[in-house]
Amino acid sequence: MAGFEERQKGQEAKFAHDAELRFKAEARRNKLLGLWAAEQMGLSGDAANAYAAEVVAADFQEAGDEDVFRKIAGDLKAKGTAVTEETIRAKMAELVQTAREQVLAEG
Repeated sequence: MAGFEERQKGQEAKFAHDAELRFKAEARRNKLLGLWAAEQMGLSGDAANAYAAEVVAADFQEAGDEDVFRKIAGDLKAKGTAVTEETIRAKMAELVQTAREQVLAEG
């Protein structure tokens, strides 16, 4: 019986650890995406970092990635950039992997 409980606790700990890594990777992806979008809009330095923080915060509006996509797409369109929705989605997909690698490398 003790072996079963230990195994169960181990599985719960792994689940919690995996969920934490997913959360960190999503937040990192959003930050990287925000920095990329800021660059597209001609922002740099503190302004770019502040915009990236807005993108990270936008992800808490609803489940999934659409809230982040809408923010980025709307802001890029408002600034008159020529970045397409397809480019934004491709960048989001690319940065998911980059963010995962960075988070895993940090331990």
